[in-house]
Amino acid sequence: MKAETAMTDTLTAPVPAASMPVTLTARAASQVAQILKGENEGTCLRVSVQGGGCSGFQYDFKLDAARNDDDLVLERDGATVLIDPVSVEYLAGSEIDYVDDLIGSSFKIANPNATSSCGCGTSFSI
Repeated sequence: MKAETAMTDTLTAPVPAASMPVTLTARAASQVAQILKGENEGTCLRVSVQGGGCSGFQYDFKLDAARNDDDLVLERDGATVLIDPVSVEYLAGSEIDYVDDLIGSSFKIANPNATSSCGCGTSFSI
């Protein structure tokens, strides 16, 4: 008997040992793919964690054509997201989503490592 696999709303990519995976929702993948349509081939969305912001660390989203050998690569539905190894440690277990609500649309990261975050959701502390 052939086992059936259930389709889920997120794609999980492996990360270094002792870390939990980072996931990319279907909504986020769709938005990334839409953004990348107008860019040069090989361009990806890079997600990183940087010092700063009102809570100590902040998420950074930028387009990047340079893929490093040690980047975590999330690929789903025509979208490619890159995360550098240092940021992967801060993002372990996180889910990258895209929301469109009354106050605007943006990428949102649900980060289980964050002990607090600012009201806008772009900065956090550990």
